[in-house]
Amino acid sequence: MGPATPLADTVLRIERVTLRFVGLTAIDDLSLAVRAGELLGIIGPNGAGKTSVLNCISGFYHPQAGRILFRDQDITHRPAHARARLGIARTFQNIALYPGMTVLANITSGRLLHMRAGVLAGGVYWGPAQRELVRHRERVEEIIDFLELEGHRDHRVAELAYGVQKKVELGRALAMEPRLLLLDEPMAGMTADEKADMARYILELREVRGIPMILIEHDMGVVMDLCDRLVVMDYGRKIAEGLPEAIQHDPRVIQAYLGEETVA
Repeated sequence: MGPATPLADTVLRIERVTLRFVGLTAIDDLSLAVRAGELLGIIGPNGAGKTSVLNCISGFYHPQAGRILFRDQDITHRPAHARARLGIARTFQNIALYPGMTVLANITSGRLLHMRAGVLAGGVYWGPAQRELVRHRERVEEIIDFLELEGHRDHRVAELAYGVQKKVELGRALAMEPRLLLLDEPMAGMTADEKADMARYILELREVRGIPMILIEHDMGVVMDLCDRLVVMDYGRKIAEGLPEAIQHDPRVIQAYLGEETVA
């Protein structure tokens, strides 16, 4: 297992969380921590419980046992919208955008949590309300520029290639100004060039912007290159935790997840 995580450096702590459905234990007594500025990868076979962990963190699922602390606040029983307001943002394994809306509108929807009621009401604004709208629009334009989406900004999402839609979903999450970013297979279905671009964005978010992240990704080359630490799950349990170079040679991981081959 990896070294103990200093409490003062911890953004998120999951303590002995168990999640059960009828006839199935999706997460079994799981504990893990995410440090400030860290990119933590969660890997494991299909059905290992990886996405269920993100669903518990973001509030879509509520565990039957254990607790979840975000910046020393117990959020175990808080609803999803309250966690979003605290700064927990995510992307989804299956894209969850508004297909009939433009790229600009989809990314702007991520700003709704930060907009006051008067701005949301619509109409013509003057003074402070107008300045607030300008600030929100500036932030959205910065994200569009960062993700190199300028050529798509006014296109409906349904018209875009799958890889571009994945970038838009990341943009919407960034518009929420996350203090913790949960990435559920952000590169699934992408071409090699699109994966390289996404990896570059994720690295900049970690190294330049210092956003702590949890990454679920099946491309082991990407995981080994990007992540600071890895947690390996199998049948809902954590079977290994540590640095990528140690994980790739861990016999429990090789047996449960990688077969008889080590990670390239």
